[in-house]
Amino acid sequence: MESQRSFLIIGLALVSFLLWQQWQKDYGPQPVEPVEQQAQQTTQGVPSFNDTGNEDVPSSDSVPAAQPAVTAQSTNRIIEVKTDTLDLRIDLLGGDVISADLLKFPVEQGSDIPYSLLRSGNGLYVAQSGLIGAQGPDASANGRPVYTAQSEFYEMTGDTLVIPLTWKNNQGLSITKTFTFTKNHYDVNVSYDINNGTGSAATVQPYAQLKQVMEFEDDGNMFMPTYRGAAYSTEDDRYQKYSFDEIEDDNLRETTKAGWVGMLEHYFVSAWVPSQEQTNTVYSRNLKNQYAVIGVLSPSETVASGDTKTIASTLYMGPKDQDKLAKIARGLDLTVDYGILFWISQPLFALLTFLHSLVNNWGVAIILITIVVKGAMYWLTKKQYESMARMRNLAPKMQQLKDRFGDDRQKMSQAMMELYRKEKVNPMGGCLPLLLQMPIFLALYWVLMESVELRHADFVLWITDLSTKDPYFVLPILTGASMYLLQKLQPTTITDPMQQKIMQWMPVAMSVFFLWFPAGLVLYWLVSNVITLVQAKMIYASMEKRGISSK
Repeated sequence: MESQRSFLIIGLALVSFLLWQQWQKDYGPQPVEPVEQQAQQTTQGVPSFNDTGNEDVPSSDSVPAAQPAVTAQSTNRIIEVKTDTLDLRIDLLGGDVISADLLKFPVEQGSDIPYSLLRSGNGLYVAQSGLIGAQGPDASANGRPVYTAQSEFYEMTGDTLVIPLTWKNNQGLSITKTFTFTKNHYDVNVSYDINNGTGSAATVQPYAQLKQVMEFEDDGNMFMPTYRGAAYSTEDDRYQKYSFDEIEDDNLRETTKAGWVGMLEHYFVSAWVPSQEQTNTVYSRNLKNQYAVIGVLSPSETVASGDTKTIASTLYMGPKDQDKLAKIARGLDLTVDYGILFWISQPLFALLTFLHSLVNNWGVAIILITIVVKGAMYWLTKKQYESMARMRNLAPKMQQLKDRFGDDRQKMSQAMMELYRKEKVNPMGGCLPLLLQMPIFLALYWVLMESVELRHADFVLWITDLSTKDPYFVLPILTGASMYLLQKLQPTTITDPMQQKIMQWMPVAMSVFFLWFPAGLVLYWLVSNVITLVQAKMIYASMEKRGISSK
């Protein structure tokens, strides 16, 4: 099997699938929710939400949902928090994080404007948390609690920054909601110190959720889609996506030990991680067909009169840093979504990171890892090219068999198998090595696609960002030229004029696709082609020395 024909078939299949996928998203039939199911969703499922006033707050496992709340009004209730990594806004109404700017990640390279992960306004995306239950202040008919803070502005000056927010009711129940920030960290400890001075036991239940305007489009483009939506983890599934479409169609409810919930986008993630030593309930909710909510409900806690209890969880808001995410919770690092080939991609990423530590340039590291991978697979490439050469050498004998047996397929097949056995040629020898290499190349593709380390990473000269397209299209043009040279290096037995024309235009078509690909991906493909050219020359030269024709 010709390698160029194999690449063409794989490329056309991939493009066809992506076109079909995009058509389904834009024009395909959308699921219609039955009227009966719409009515049931307002009364069934845990956790549930009120449809008015206090709709953001889930109901407790042990008590009915709170009555519709009167939204509390307060002036100057927004406090600002600035660390070395985050610039936050916290709303004293509920103590929600309503804005989070990532100070070390500008919107555009060279810009002073930081990337906004959480935000209020039209593109609402916030991190909410609170205490519900019989005595939970967030379940009160008077609305969510309004905390008090000692200052309207906090700035980190040491290794940690602790921000206590306090609330107390007339019955003697006092709660301190504390945010603890650590230098050079994107994970924040959010704890509740519950002091019960009511004279009787108090029951509360922690919840934490992420709320975002539903957007039914993935990040990226048709040929390089990246996931935007929710995800969660359970004891059985370390990582499971739950798209906005799924949230719109059905409420998620799953009880599990440990677990976490998150909202994902290209390069960045927000996540709530409750205590991993207890059983939690993961849930989702569609609010008014406008907002997607995914959250986690922890077990109820009873605080005896005169006692104090502390409940804590972790809020992560930042880049998809695999090492840091893996330390926070099991499976959280899988939000760097390498797909089903993650078991190959993760070692490749570790190798890429190691190479970068040696050269301190991600572009050079991409070149080096491509050399390493292509070198490791040289024996497969050799088998592929030798098999193709042997098959080409059999072409005259194959034609003789066709002339001899004509339309007698049975005799033709028997004669071909005998010819293969006699000449010691495997007809699948050119295809199997290619199929074995494809998972590795695809895994490396996703490493370069998903790794936040390549965002705004400089290479050389005009390529100042490996995560965006080559501004002058030099790499795509060189890649097309390398594909053309590979095509010329591999004499073909294709006789059909139409197929010949398709093969001739294939480098041009691929170059057009590469125009919009990130420069890091195109660099990888270009280097891979150049190495293949060198390897092919070496293989053909070795074959000629052994008296095996490569033409």
